[in-house]
Amino acid sequence: MPLHLHPDVVTTETDDGAVLLNLHTGRYFQLNTTGTGVLRRLLDGCAPDDIAAELSDRHKIPSERAEHDVRAILDQLSAASLVVAS
Repeated sequence: MPLHLHPDVVTTETDDGAVLLNLHTGRYFQLNTTGTGVLRRLLDGCAPDDIAAELSDRHKIPSERAEHDVRAILDQLSAASLVVAS
């Protein structure tokens, strides 16, 4: 499921990750560096399971935890209407 940022969302990268602003609602959403990397990979069209596998390998964490974390980020971004399916 390819994703893109909602048209009303702008993002700015920071030293600690990124901040997304929904211009329509005025609400901010902050991501840490790992969350920002997950968002970038999602926007590049990578599958959540592939992103989780990369995180599991890179950070030496159980694959179940990485899968849960990637799904949680995706669910939160979707619930906040920050990303939409292409």
